[in-house]
Amino acid sequence: MANERLRGAIVERNLKLEEVAERLGVSPKTVERWISDPKRKPYRRFQYALATILQYEVSYFWPDERTAEEVTASSGSEVLTLYPHRSVVPQDAWRKLYASATTHFDVLAYSGFWLTEDPQFHRLVREKSAAGVPVRFMLGEPGSPAVAVRGEEEGIGGAMASKIRNALVNYAPLFRLPGVEFRLHSSTLYNSIYRSDNELLANGHVYGVGAYLAPVLHLQRVPGGELFDTYTESVERVWEAARQITSPTDYEGTKS
Repeated sequence: MANERLRGAIVERNLKLEEVAERLGVSPKTVERWISDPKRKPYRRFQYALATILQYEVSYFWPDERTAEEVTASSGSEVLTLYPHRSVVPQDAWRKLYASATTHFDVLAYSGFWLTEDPQFHRLVREKSAAGVPVRFMLGEPGSPAVAVRGEEEGIGGAMASKIRNALVNYAPLFRLPGVEFRLHSSTLYNSIYRSDNELLANGHVYGVGAYLAPVLHLQRVPGGELFDTYTESVERVWEAARQITSPTDYEGTKS
């Protein structure tokens, strides 16, 4: 049975499918499938975006979904701590985070250079590799426009690319470890994300401010919450689009 409530709300707002699709960043055919095929329900983020555009509760279109208030309450429980700056996060918070990893050990940043100089972090990576935990590093492609822009925004210019190259050199011994994979991305990052299983630290990127002065959000996945999953979905999208490298010199503009 078609979702006539969704179709009716779009008509009520005097919108065309093409206009709705453009606002959501999907194709008009996708929106039409959401209406005509009851098995093709949008991802949660699109459900709430649609509900906002059409000024209805999500549960009006999809009765089995929770209201925005219910999701907000659950998501609030996901927040463990909000640090005003990365520089005030306890040094052992990062080690404790990754020490508990059994299924996910992800580092998504441009350089995350400060971690590369921590011997205890290197030891953790080796221990997790030996335990069979997949370890994924996603660093910025040094020659990419995104890295150049971030360098300018932080006021350090080309030093951002140099930090990435130096980070890769520091990580050189880790390239040989089983289960440890490095990829370079050209994404515009709004957060550096450090994930271990069902916890993560998200270090925001603020215009004109170095990441060490930007806020850090410590999240833990809670059933019914959506903050944690929003960040981890971003990690997966970057991972899928990133380029695998097998040596610390295999970055843009060089030969491995």
